[in-house]
Amino acid sequence: MPLVECVPNFSEGRDPSVISAIRDAIAATAGAHVLDVSSDASHHRTVITFVASLDAAVPAALAAMRVARDRIDLTKHQGEHPRIGATDVVPFIPLEGATMDDCIALARELGACAHRDLGVPVYLYERAATTPARENLADVRRGEFEGLREEVRTNPARHPDFGGPALHPTAGATAVGARPFLVAYNVYLGDKSNLPVAKAVARAIRGSSGGLRYVKALGMEVDGQAQVSMNLVDTDTTPLDRVYEAVTTEAAAHGVAPTWSELVGLVPERVMLEAGARHVQLRGFNTGMLLETRVREVVGGGETVDGFMSRVASADPIPGGGSVAAHAGALGAALAQMVAGLTMGKQMYAAVEEEMKHISRQAGTLRRALTQLVERDAASYAAVRAAHHLPKETAAEQAARANAIRTALIHAAEVPLESARTAVEVAALAAALAERGNSNAVSDACVAALMAEAACKAAVLNVRINVASLDDDGTERGAALASEARTLLDAAAMHVRLAEAAAERAMRPA
Repeated sequence: MPLVECVPNFSEGRDPSVISAIRDAIAATAGAHVLDVSSDASHHRTVITFVASLDAAVPAALAAMRVARDRIDLTKHQGEHPRIGATDVVPFIPLEGATMDDCIALARELGACAHRDLGVPVYLYERAATTPARENLADVRRGEFEGLREEVRTNPARHPDFGGPALHPTAGATAVGARPFLVAYNVYLGDKSNLPVAKAVARAIRGSSGGLRYVKALGMEVDGQAQVSMNLVDTDTTPLDRVYEAVTTEAAAHGVAPTWSELVGLVPERVMLEAGARHVQLRGFNTGMLLETRVREVVGGGETVDGFMSRVASADPIPGGGSVAAHAGALGAALAQMVAGLTMGKQMYAAVEEEMKHISRQAGTLRRALTQLVERDAASYAAVRAAHHLPKETAAEQAARANAIRTALIHAAEVPLESARTAVEVAALAAALAERGNSNAVSDACVAALMAEAACKAAVLNVRINVASLDDDGTERGAALASEARTLLDAAAMHVRLAEAAAERAMRPA
């Protein structure tokens, strides 16, 4: 099931009853799961992280916005963080199975609903923006609630995407967008006497001032401390440890050193794993803050290996060989991730550090895709069985049944063909790891390649059996699928030969 993450920010960080009411509105929406609630009294702001299906994402966000509209009065709100609305910002972020286009569509749907149902005007930002001038959230929030409330009346350039030239009298406006994952990260520079330093550091490191690309930063006072408050909007390009080093360097120029740092909300595993080798002085970090950990806890961690094998061993033909093929490919991808992880951070492999990080990310993506293909293959075969059980008493029913069987068989061939394509990609990564990865794990790289080849061969068998069952009207499409399958077999075998050759060289006695 495709999932999106949504991280709405609300202009309330001090009243537990309001915060609970907003959280409960999200949690009460079928298909939505709250992962984290982070409130800050100084910022007077709460950030809620939830995941939802594509169907549930907008209803859950709208329910939260309704509570915020009814219970938060911006005319009485004072806090450190810039804001334009009771629900200040609602970003959608694609997770497994979802795309950025899905999130853009959700943002626009929520914008229309918020204006129509709540009377709250909406500005679209980041990837959902309708104009380049609104891609940057800071530009949308310029002037905050008080300034925007006046300017929107006279300046057409500040009119919302949904709504007229006026804000809601107490709830203001909301920025709704679609974006990649953002890491909210703060570094503290001692007590409030260092606030000028925090502002200078923020100015030096933020991308808009010529600092670090994809870093947004502000200097502010929080709980009597000087804070550099940052949003890291692309940690692949500008990773967490580099940001911390930049803050440390800039602060040192003023004779100040960081005292501690913190994360706000959840963070993807890979961000921390990549930064873990560096000392970033995180306070209070634990695995419960990992996005993937919380998703697995509330949505479900998936079937156990033993559970999957028990299903395969039953007399039911679903899941069958196609699902096993995808599972084998996923195991190969998991092994590739392991070898890449054993290579990263090692001084003797420093020259391939970036390549190993890239391979690790790719292997993770392929592993998730193959895991999804396990169930997709089972579903495709179920569709074939269902088509064969359609009625065939009349000529019309016979024609409809034949068409349904043909369509189901073609799909049942296309799914394992996708497994085969993905397995070949895994084999290519494994060959690269055998050649340039940690030599102590070269056998594991070879096993990854062999598992990928086995997955490809098994998937191709499933392609062929379904193509062979097609009637005359499906033979042209079937021939094309079978032809691609043969090409994939050759590619998988080539990658295995390369991996095995590299292993032979590595294991040759000195």
